[in-house]
Amino acid sequence: MITEKQVFEQEKKFMVPVYKRIPVCFVKGAGIKLWDINGKEYLDFFGQGVNGIGHCHPMLVKAIAEQANKLIHFSNLYYTIPQVELAKKLSEVSFGGKVFFANSGAEANEAAIKLARIYGQEGSPRRRYEIITTTGSFHGRTLATLSATGQEKIHKGFEPLVQGFKYVPFNDLEQVEKAITPSTCAILVEPIQGEGGVNVATLDYLKGLRKLCDEQKILLILDEVQTGLGRCGKMFGYEHYEIIPDIITLAKWLGSGVPIGAMLAKPQIADLFLPGSHASTFGGNPLACATTLAVINVIIEENLVENARENGQYLMARLSELKYSYIKEVRGKGLMVGMELEFPGGPIVEACLQEGLIVNCTVEKVLRFLPPLIVTKQDIDRAIEILNKVLKFR
Repeated sequence: MITEKQVFEQEKKFMVPVYKRIPVCFVKGAGIKLWDINGKEYLDFFGQGVNGIGHCHPMLVKAIAEQANKLIHFSNLYYTIPQVELAKKLSEVSFGGKVFFANSGAEANEAAIKLARIYGQEGSPRRRYEIITTTGSFHGRTLATLSATGQEKIHKGFEPLVQGFKYVPFNDLEQVEKAITPSTCAILVEPIQGEGGVNVATLDYLKGLRKLCDEQKILLILDEVQTGLGRCGKMFGYEHYEIIPDIITLAKWLGSGVPIGAMLAKPQIADLFLPGSHASTFGGNPLACATTLAVINVIIEENLVENARENGQYLMARLSELKYSYIKEVRGKGLMVGMELEFPGGPIVEACLQEGLIVNCTVEKVLRFLPPLIVTKQDIDRAIEILNKVLKFR
């Protein structure tokens, strides 16, 4: 069997060095737990927001095995059953939109950007192509989606960026209104900025964006790659805000570990895409779609959206009990929670890892907690116990 040292050596020798890896090699997962190559057990409160129903859920494993025995992939020039069944399910649990399947959140956002530009030219005497996004946002790492991202560190080294994006402060409706021009076709925003530090949109802000878009006849696109499918205590983040967007994008735990992304658009907007205007070779393949159908069924049958709401409140309450002077704020919705510190959080993440708790730090000072929807109060108590131990000796 390969050793941990051999894993590290081969990664360095054979892989492009785009990841700043933490020196742990995971080999097994079950529920909220992970085990490394040395047999050490960890509590997963991060998972990069991907393993929504936990690691290797039995229904997920069953769906993958059954579909792998039938049909793994075939061309989108033909019909496959899991794809149309998943499209129907996503439409039913959302606002009734039509679906385009991709392989990632970045690709879902690429599809939304392209569709918005087509919309901007449809029946208009002028060419509308500009999309307003926000500072601190994150929409992906393809050239168009990193251009849409309002973070200079993401842009560095890839200039010139794709034209047509404007950045305004998050949660600032007045600045959005000032940024709209005759060339604007859409506003793209996250209900909660994940990579930007778990910044939560206010009710007035998103309702105001919806009103602005209606008045100006531009699209409201919500990037729900991190907030969708129950993460925030409702099936979709937009449901917290009493609005319906024109387009949403999904990925992360859509397949709970199996790569898949999706863009949903209102039917009259979706139909602006015509055959040949956009495509994806692997998007919506039978294996990924059958897996995602199983994920959604588990979320519904096990009442995991309510679990996210209830235990998200419990997690925030327990985090708020940690009365250390250097904790600036605890914020979030459901099981998407951030704790902002007055100092860099990297050492805290490392110390938690040593104690068997996996958390993440974003924008240098915000500890980010993204446990799967199956998390229990007992899991949360154990995580808080470890975190408190680490913070106490900081």
